[in-house]
Amino acid sequence: MSINAAEFISPVLKEIPPSGIRKFFDLVMGTEGVISLGVGEPDFVTPWSIREACFDALKRGYTMYTSNRGLVELRQEISSYLARRYGVVYSPEDQVLVTIGASEAVDLALRAVLSPGDEVLIPEPCYVSYKPCAVLAGGKPVMVRTLAEDQFKLRPEQLEEKITPKTKVLIISYPNNPTGATMNREELLKIAQVVERHNLLVISDEIYSELTYNGAHTCFASLPGMQERTLLINGFSKAFAMTGWRIGYVAGNRELIGAMVKIHQYTILCAPVTGQMAALEALRNGFEEVKKMVEQYDQRRRLVVSRLREMGLDCFEPKGAFYVFPSIRSTGLSSEEFCERLLREEQVAVVPGNAFGESGEGHIRISYAASIQEISEALDRMERFLRRFHRV
Repeated sequence: MSINAAEFISPVLKEIPPSGIRKFFDLVMGTEGVISLGVGEPDFVTPWSIREACFDALKRGYTMYTSNRGLVELRQEISSYLARRYGVVYSPEDQVLVTIGASEAVDLALRAVLSPGDEVLIPEPCYVSYKPCAVLAGGKPVMVRTLAEDQFKLRPEQLEEKITPKTKVLIISYPNNPTGATMNREELLKIAQVVERHNLLVISDEIYSELTYNGAHTCFASLPGMQERTLLINGFSKAFAMTGWRIGYVAGNRELIGAMVKIHQYTILCAPVTGQMAALEALRNGFEEVKKMVEQYDQRRRLVVSRLREMGLDCFEPKGAFYVFPSIRSTGLSSEEFCERLLREEQVAVVPGNAFGESGEGHIRISYAASIQEISEALDRMERFLRRFHRV
């Protein structure tokens, strides 16, 4: 006897739309000769010493479960890295949790702290999973629009306007996906003052912290009074070209981390031990390779920004991550129309800005995590496409 499966699906889940990125890339599949500047994934292979650490772990029989919190050696190394890099000190015993990528850490953090109806402030444009994760955790996402003329930085007055008695959490992510925006210490201090004044908890997703240009990254937890009220999320996917390894981590207040561990132990148990061993090697010996990759990204970043401006597209200079977020309003096309036509007519894949929230409309996201040759050819095709609008 057949059933009506739709009757069994959660009404909350039914209201959540599919990822705008995934929806667009369904169009890419099977298209011949496509150059993709859409995927937020390093084009570098994981450095050899990190892969070799995984091979060695397998040879030595590391195929077992670890502690729910992760290998103690890895947690110690994470703690040392955060102390050395940003001056924030966490106990590896009970203030650090190893997760399945930074994405699981975001999900755990929201589920651990939200009660039904709690409001979550999310600056937009933003990473696609923040809003759905807040909804699935029973919270109410409140989007805070950031503007291109402000270089997509979060302004304290924008934050203040959205705060109500139900506001509980602020999610921030700098360097930002999709815009490449960063915020310096002085700018973040103003946000910290709002956070303290309204007694908010901060989830700071700093997965792109090592990919910064023209200035050092400021860790939000390092600001005065912020360590206890910040869940600091990071991982290995972007900086170390380890996306498929799925290893991230979160550091913070021991009670909050303990609550996250409780969910993690019942749903995930632990991150894969081989990935954790690879991550350990990354922190111990991988930063020279990171430096080389960042130099390559910086070269590509400057190329993309220069070419887009030559084409007549408004484009602020991103200072972090590996994305550019130019305006395409001059074409008269919506973000989705622009991307679909560029893919169909010139076989170049980029992502519509509205995949990252309503305030991304009128923009596209271009990833420069591709070779110079591919980027140059894709930009030539894009310029040809724009000429048909008499824009160049």
